[in-house]
Amino acid sequence: MSRLPEPPDPWVSYRRLLGIAHRYRWLIVAAMVAMVIEAASGAAFMSLMEPLVDEGFVQRNPQAGWFYPLLIVGLFLLRGLATFVTDYGMARAGRSVVRDLRMMLMAKYLRLPCTHYDAEPVQVMVSRLNYDTEQVAQASSEALKTLITDTLLIVFLLGVMLSKSVAVTLTMLVVAPVIAAIVAVVGRRYRRLNSRIQENVAELAHRAEQMLQAHQEIRVHGAQTQELGRYRRLADRLLGLNTKVESTRAMSSSTVQLLGATALAVIVYVAGIEAAAGRLSPGQFVALMTSMMALLPSLKRITTVQSQLARGIAAAQKIFSVLDAEEEPDRGRVELVRARGEIEFRNVRLRYHEDGPWVLDGISFTARPGMITAIVGRSGSGKTTLVRLLPRFYAPDEGEILLDGRPLQDYRLADLRRQIAMVGQQVVLFDDTVMANIALGTEHPDPQAVRTAARVAHALEFIDTLPGGLEAGVGDKGGRLSGGQRQRLAIARAVFRDAPVLILDEATAALDSHSERLVQEALDRLLAQRTSFIIAHRLATVEHAHQVLVLDQGRLVEQGTHAELLARGGLYTALHRMQFRDADGA
Repeated sequence: MSRLPEPPDPWVSYRRLLGIAHRYRWLIVAAMVAMVIEAASGAAFMSLMEPLVDEGFVQRNPQAGWFYPLLIVGLFLLRGLATFVTDYGMARAGRSVVRDLRMMLMAKYLRLPCTHYDAEPVQVMVSRLNYDTEQVAQASSEALKTLITDTLLIVFLLGVMLSKSVAVTLTMLVVAPVIAAIVAVVGRRYRRLNSRIQENVAELAHRAEQMLQAHQEIRVHGAQTQELGRYRRLADRLLGLNTKVESTRAMSSSTVQLLGATALAVIVYVAGIEAAAGRLSPGQFVALMTSMMALLPSLKRITTVQSQLARGIAAAQKIFSVLDAEEEPDRGRVELVRARGEIEFRNVRLRYHEDGPWVLDGISFTARPGMITAIVGRSGSGKTTLVRLLPRFYAPDEGEILLDGRPLQDYRLADLRRQIAMVGQQVVLFDDTVMANIALGTEHPDPQAVRTAARVAHALEFIDTLPGGLEAGVGDKGGRLSGGQRQRLAIARAVFRDAPVLILDEATAALDSHSERLVQEALDRLLAQRTSFIIAHRLATVEHAHQVLVLDQGRLVEQGTHAELLARGGLYTALHRMQFRDADGA
């Protein structure tokens, strides 16, 4: 079973995020320059307090009455422009990084081996694509912007304060190491809590989707209370974790504010001593106090932004653990345009886990072009697993599978899969047009070829009644169509693909008797030219197969034609009698 690698170190993850952001470096550089201007403008305003008070109020200079107000307006116009550039540049760069991460993540999921999908629920993957990447947006743009802008503002304000009075400023700096220690401790706690929060969000989404999809079974079995209890326990756990984050944020913020207030009180005391000694003018005192008051919100934001930053780093770790996972192996070098379709299994063995039982054990047979191979057996005997080996969704642990005399792994994966068409009992349709679903994988399909495929599958009779015909939407999972219509679209897709190897998993199971007869005629024409595998649950559908493989607990226990197997009186005969006895009883 596929397992994700251990998440990388938090700061390694953050550096990798910055590496992705490097392609938007000019946006970021412009935003950084604007941040410097924004912080410098704020500090310059604080510095103006000294001449404004001393010249305008103490010395009562008439020119100060109009010059400094105009200068303040100019400073704030400059600051407003810098703020716009900062916000736009960081937001555009951050959202672009998130877009890139989503594309990388989705592309990676489509390259991961099928065993990964057995190990990780789809809902968790969707949570990574949506929730985790959104947290990265917070860390890569908003949190980073706050961190840089407020840090620059603090540095500039400290410069202003030092220029007014070194003694008063150094008094304030006594609390700086304490604040830095609080920020470090809070940051570690945030990262730990947010990693657990993201796991719980994914688990909660997984449970919710399961409950909503199975709402009919829950109602029939009266399991509402039981399932709601499970959901509530998950929701309560998430509530507890979020509460811990908020309490940590509130406590750290309050502590920093208390330390700031204490520093402010000490500064007022020291400033009084300095003023009495003639080393501090009224304007310098006002500049110091306003700078100090401007420092406090910036210090508070830096401590609270740790939560956003920690969430983003924890999310980035999870994303990079997926991006670092081992992909589906594709080491084949042999090009394949169109195969003849001769398939040979040689003593194939497979198990899902290293220490698990054999799911397939010693399977050997040959299927030739134009031959129909039916695969039958009890539930859990390995029928579906067997055909999943053909497109290399799984790789055998022992033995080998040959296509036209070459092992499957010698072929390039895309070339190999182009030789195979599959029609399953569970039809997969996308929320798109009829044409797009039939021509799945083809960028610009020929409408006439699509119509021909639909005609062969006897699907035109209902397609032409739809508003828009081939351009009609089928809805989510084909919800606007009946089961039989969905099945015929899937068969039309296989006809359009025109692959030499065809896999049918009870392809007529969802059809009514009229549709089944029509589709069976289409399938008969389709099967005649291809190497076909039919997973049969109804044994009446395999009577005309060239060979029947009977599986039991992963082993090939019988092989022959329908008539030969009935004459032997083995497992196939027992299955045949049981099925037809049940049918007669029904």
